[in-house]
Amino acid sequence: MMKKFTKQRSLVKPAKTRFATAFLTLHRMYEQKSNLKKLFVSDEYTNSAYGREARGRESADIILSPSFWNNVVHALKIGGPLVKVLRLVDEEQMPPMGYLYEAMDRAKEAIQVSFSDQGKYKRVFEIIDKRWDSKLHSPLHAAGLVLNPELFYDNEERILGDEPLLNGYYECIEKLIPEESVQDKITEQFSIYRNVEQLFGKNMAIRQRKTN
Repeated sequence: MMKKFTKQRSLVKPAKTRFATAFLTLHRMYEQKSNLKKLFVSDEYTNSAYGREARGRESADIILSPSFWNNVVHALKIGGPLVKVLRLVDEEQMPPMGYLYEAMDRAKEAIQVSFSDQGKYKRVFEIIDKRWDSKLHSPLHAAGLVLNPELFYDNEERILGDEPLLNGYYECIEKLIPEESVQDKITEQFSIYRNVEQLFGKNMAIRQRKTN
């Protein structure tokens, strides 16, 4: 019955992860919003065995409720940017260190832009940060972002103002390079990198910042 109203389109759209599947299914539902409403007010549905059951009437109430669709929009605004990050994680070849860090920052920025009220995404950010810190964030990711010219020079002010990120960068150096003299040399070289001096200032080096 449903496919008759949705023009033979299924609502469930499988993906590699449960989160992505849920998001894509929700997005498909939103695309079919008007058709789903037509289904649940149709005589064909209301006179059906399921439509006469309590669960059927409850389903109709949900689909016809403006607050339900408002919540769907809310979920899509949050889920869309996060699905893009998941696609990076799910790729057969993991992206280079740094790109994942940058992708997560961009996702959070996109979510912020979508809402005028911080209260609408504050709790979501707490969940994201908790999962990010425990599952994905690492000093290597931080160093990968800082030392990637493609990402660093376009986001220098933000990166240098991100204390947790810089802590991860220095922690990575301390773990990989225990000799203090070498650490000091790296710090000295970082100043050259940051100020686009010596080889970093060559036209060819500047052109090659973009890898794609």
